[in-house]
Parts: sequence; structure tokens; C-alpha cells
Amino acid sequence: MLGALVVIFVVAYAAIALEHPIKVNKSASALIGAGLLWTVYAVSNGDPGLVERQLNDSVSSTAQIIFFLIGAMTIVEVIDAHNGFEVITSLIRTRKQVTLMWLVGFVTFFLSAMLDNLTTTIVMIALMKKLLDNHGDRLFFAAMIVIAANAGGAWSAIGDVTTTMLWIGGQITPLAIMKGVFLASLINLVVPLLVVSVQLRGREIVAPPQLQSAGFQTSKFERNLVFFLGLGILVMVPVFKTITHLPPFMGILFGLGILWMVGELIHREKEDEDRKRLTLVHALTRIDMGSIVFFIGILLAVATLEHAHILEMLAKWLDATVGRQDAIVVLLGLLSAIVDNVPLVAASMGMYSLSQYPPDSFLWEFIAYCAGTGGSILIIGSASGVAAMGLEKIHFFWYVKRISGLALLGYLGGAAAYIVQYGLLHP
Repeated sequence: MLGALVVIFVVAYAAIALEHPIKVNKSASALIGAGLLWTVYAVSNGDPGLVERQLNDSVSSTAQIIFFLIGAMTIVEVIDAHNGFEVITSLIRTRKQVTLMWLVGFVTFFLSAMLDNLTTTIVMIALMKKLLDNHGDRLFFAAMIVIAANAGGAWSAIGDVTTTMLWIGGQITPLAIMKGVFLASLINLVVPLLVVSVQLRGREIVAPPQLQSAGFQTSKFERNLVFFLGLGILVMVPVFKTITHLPPFMGILFGLGILWMVGELIHREKEDEDRKRLTLVHALTRIDMGSIVFFIGILLAVATLEHAHILEMLAKWLDATVGRQDAIVVLLGLLSAIVDNVPLVAASMGMYSLSQYPPDSFLWEFIAYCAGTGGSILIIGSASGVAAMGLEKIHFFWYVKRISGLALLGYLGGAAAYIVQYGLLHP
């Protein structure tokens, strides 16, 4: 049975990684893999009651992550529908590319921590199209946005799917991950920024001929209200969990209800056609359900390996072969540049128990950093990278030639900084 489970998972994983060459959506591969894994496990186990209890536990933990993601993605779509992100983008005014690069890098870094790296990447690349006319210039900015978004998501419990998974699973807490990983994430961004700044020195911004956005415009009051309310809800979710001890998805759903009600009230006098595109119901149709389905499939697939104790055996093998815990995690981060970091983190959560490695320990914080930022080394290594690749038509080998080395320097610099920092604070 164990051999069959490993083979099925590897084949499904390969299909996910080769989504574009084989032209099969990764969500389909994840669902088929999960279905086959649970089928083989159930037939081979011989204890239907045990399998049913294990599946119910896995569905419960997966549902908490999915509900949270749906809520967060919907709030972001509502903000975007109200042009709320103009609150930030309207503040960027400069004619020098170096200055703009640093502004964009830090805005992306902090915005990603409050929203998520994928959404922030999409928003910031859309902004670059309004500010930069030359496509070659935009390529460098898009690449740095990917690095900044992944770095920003790594030090926040809501900034990346993987940190959200670790938070909901009890491996990290919001304040601890911010204090522990912030410096490493900042170095991960600053090192590539310093190198790119030298390359862009003296270059002026060439703005596109038309800067005005088309389409329906909301009022300044509506933009500001929805932006700050939506952002406040996302930021307050960790506070809600701390006070009530309820799961994060309950806080995000509660906040979603508040935002929904406010939206209904401020738009109640509008014409039906104008009101429709601003409603939360419309925002629900715009969220990426394909990614949601993928997360469901891959989390349930990994859960099978956990229940079959395959992940536990893998952890023991790594400890015996590699030995050093920090080296193991750095390797996991490098691997996330090639394959999706969601199943990697899900596997890590199954490999190591909370009884052995308590919340906010070195292992979990370092996994959050490495899995979150390692994907920047290749353009296909993260959701934000794939999004940038599609939005700006970034070629894989252009990124490898111009950006991968910089991202690797930032990754290793941040990893070294975290190890040193942890050693100083935990002698």
C-alpha cells in the first residue's frame, strides 16, 4: 500500500508541476490524486471506521483554510471593484526609476503582508502599466514585485497561503512570526533591490501617453471607506482569534458580513446596473475558484500521506541523512522554486509534530520564511511569479538570466540572518 500511495502522489505532483506542458489544469490533477490516494488507502486499510474519522478530520482542517481564503479573496475583490487601491497608488510620484523601484518594493512588501502576495502582485503590476511605457523597464519592476510580494507574505500570518496554513494549524502565531521573520524577509528584498538600483541608476521614467483609467468610477468617500474597512478587517482577524480563541475563518467570515452590509447601505440609492458591479455577490464571481479547488485537492492528498505515516518516515530519513534541521529547511525552500510551496508546507506539517516542535519554534518560523521566499528564485516557483509571468509575458529564461541569481542571494542572505538572529535571541 505504501508504495502505491507514494507512486500516485509523485505522479499527481509531476502533473501539477508540468501543468503548462501537458495542458492539464493543476486543479484536476490535484483532485484526481486526492481521490486515488484516499481510495487506495481506504481499500487497503481494512478499518472503514478509522478511515472515515481520519477523512472527517482532514476535511475539517482543510475547510478552515478554504473558508479563510474565500473570505480574504472576496474582500480584496470588493476593494478592487471600488478602485480602493488607488488610495495607495495615487501617492507614488517620482521621475527616477531607482526611486520608483524602492517605493514599489516597499509598498509591495508591506501591502503583501496585509493582503496576500498574489493579489498584491496583480495590483502592483497593473499600477506599473499606468506608470511605465517601456516594456523592458516593466519587466524589471514586475520581477522585483514578485520578490517583494513573496518576502512580504512570509512574515505575516495572512500574507501567504503557506503562512496561513501554518497559523491555522497552530504551528505559528501572528505576532511571533512578525517579530521572528521580518528582518530575514526585509533582507530578502533589500539585497536584490541594491543590485537592481545600480543597474537602473540615472534612468528616467517614461510614462505611457494615457494615464486615465477607464470604466466605472466610485467616489473618493466610497474608495476610502471600502479600502480602509476591508484592510482593517484583514488586519483584525489575528486580534479576533486572540480574543475569542475561535478559528481565523470565523473572524474573516464575520468581517465579510460587516463589509457586505456596509456595501449594501452605501450603494442602496444607485441604479441596479451600477450597484451590481460593486456588490459582494459580484466579487464572489471574480475570485479564483480554480486555485481554491487546487488547495482542496492537494491538502486532502497530503493528508493521506500523513495518516499512512509516510511523512513521519520521510522526516526520520531526512534527519538521519542530512542531520541539520536548518539545512533541511533551506533545501525545502530551494525545492519550492521548482514545485508549489503549498504541498511542501502541508507535507512539512505532517512530517513534524507539535509535541516535538511547539508553536513558534525555529523549525516552523524558518519553514515559513524559506517556503515563502524560495519560490522567487524561479518565475514558476510561486503564485505571484506565475501571475507576473502571464501579465507581463516574462520569459522563463529571461528571469533565470537576470533575476534568479539576485533572488537566490536575497534568499540565502535572509536565511543566514534568521539563523543568526535566532541564535542571538535563543542562546
